[in-house]
Amino acid sequence: MTTTYVIEGAEVTGLDSFFKAVGEAVNGPGGYFGRNLDALADCLSGGFGTPADGDFVFEWHDHELSRRALGREETVRQLGLRAQRVPPADRAEVLEHLARVRAGQGPTVFDWIVQVFEERAPGRLLLR
Repeated sequence: MTTTYVIEGAEVTGLDSFFKAVGEAVNGPGGYFGRNLDALADCLSGGFGTPADGDFVFEWHDHELSRRALGREETVRQLGLRAQRVPPADRAEVLEHLARVRAGQGPTVFDWIVQVFEERAPGRLLLR
């Protein structure tokens, strides 16, 4: 039987709250399902928290609210944080990406999340 996890779009106000919402959808209050995109990818690929039989879907209700919250402004914020943490050799690439996003180009945080789902759990994300 397919397990359905519901992400409430109104609860997603940034990337951190997305991870909280998805963790609680899967594992209840305070639940964990990754705190970064790599961990989310691992979890979706059968790691911690997914049903053993792999029969699950995520319904992202009011996803348009989340799309706005995870849009350009949050993407600029996340890339700014990333630029502070990456090794100096990688900083120029992150800053280029940041400049493109500030100019209204390229994917947003919402797009990053959807891409992870598409790559690691194709067909298991339903945007409602």
